[in-house]
Amino acid sequence: MTNPAEPRGSGGTSGAPLGDLPRTALTAFAPLVWGTTYVVTTELLPGGHPLFAGLLRALPAGLVALAITRTLPRGAWWGKATMLGVLNIGLFFPLLFTAAERLPGGVAATLAAVQPLVVAVLAATVLHQSPSAWHLLWGVTGVVGVGLVVLGPHAALDVVGVVAGLGGAVSMALGVTLTKRWGRPAGVGPTAFAGWQLTAGGLFLVPVTFLVEGSPPAIDPTAAVGYLWLGLVGGLLAYVLWFRGITTLPVNSVAVLVLLSPLVAAALGAVVLGQTLGPVQLVGFGLSLAAIGAGQLPPPGRSPDSVSPPTPRGTPR
Repeated sequence: MTNPAEPRGSGGTSGAPLGDLPRTALTAFAPLVWGTTYVVTTELLPGGHPLFAGLLRALPAGLVALAITRTLPRGAWWGKATMLGVLNIGLFFPLLFTAAERLPGGVAATLAAVQPLVVAVLAATVLHQSPSAWHLLWGVTGVVGVGLVVLGPHAALDVVGVVAGLGGAVSMALGVTLTKRWGRPAGVGPTAFAGWQLTAGGLFLVPVTFLVEGSPPAIDPTAAVGYLWLGLVGGLLAYVLWFRGITTLPVNSVAVLVLLSPLVAAALGAVVLGQTLGPVQLVGFGLSLAAIGAGQLPPPGRSPDSVSPPTPRGTPR
């Protein structure tokens, strides 16, 4: 069995051609949904159990995906899927929640927004892509934009929180880059591929969650709705589309989409929680959206197909 050949240009790293816009929009659904996590967690879920929420977002969704596809890894993919699941989910979630607990939300979100910059650096070392000043410039612009949106005047720093925030960004950036490097094995669809990683990440989270948080909380109907949203939409559907996008779109184009999460969180904070967005925040929104849009384009003077990165194993052209 082999995968259908990917459309020409989808595997590049310099920028997404116009024909990839529908897939880019579907991939963007994942960070858009992840941006709802803060409101769902604060308004629907019991307090003090963020890792349990991460566990329920990952493990049940992964098991459902495996039950639907009935496809397990083979050979070296047992190790690869485990590593990707730990980097993208199992390690990322605890670091993310540690940063969120020890830092003001705006600082944590700004640290997470450095992920496109880390991906740009890793693309040079892991994917053997020439460093792109274009993507580095817009990556910095995106971080500045997110900072303007979410940083408050009393933002404080905590060493452990900063290390955790940067560690989470590096963990997911490495997971994204390795996912691009390895592709998907022949004959494996995005649902099974997401299921492997969600299950691996969820199993990694089981002991971490119970060691840190102890017994799970009581789940009332309101919390059940929140957990279902995080698991089915923010977990299963979002990660299927996310991993599909990583393997079929330029890695820098996908990485910059994570900037959508803090923007959605800020917008929902204004609409649902009555938080105010002033002129500075609106300027930040504009800069972040510009960075996201520019990240979908190749550097000036370079066509989308002018860079020919290594073709991911198992994903023939």
